[in-house]
Amino acid sequence: MKAFLDTHVLVHWLGGCDALTDAQRQVVMAASEAEPLWVSEVSLWEIAALVSLGRLRLRLPLRDWLEAAVAPPLVRRASISPAVAAEVAALPASFHRDPADRIIVASARVIGATLLTQDRRIIDAGIVDTL
Repeated sequence: MKAFLDTHVLVHWLGGCDALTDAQRQVVMAASEAEPLWVSEVSLWEIAALVSLGRLRLRLPLRDWLEAAVAPPLVRRASISPAVAAEVAALPASFHRDPADRIIVASARVIGATLLTQDRRIIDAGIVDTL
């Protein structure tokens, strides 16, 4: 399975996995060079914003944490490519308007990945495979 991490799942994974579901924990622990985890570059922006607002504390300096979070071979970064931007525009109008969530969902759809998330708005929308 191709696994795409929502921002909070990335934070929980690197913070010790305690807040992940058992199924999510199994997927992230099984990551390998052959089956890496995917992370949207917009998640890096979200994490930096949360740190700057004081809503998230990290054990490392921000830049070090971000670089470790997307270090190959276990993680691949997904950029906002033309295909992802077009997919964002094609998402249903009924899907919530959070731009970062829209980019993450569109990215998972474009690469054909299952999105690891606990966000009920994304799960309930049913527009991307979730775990």
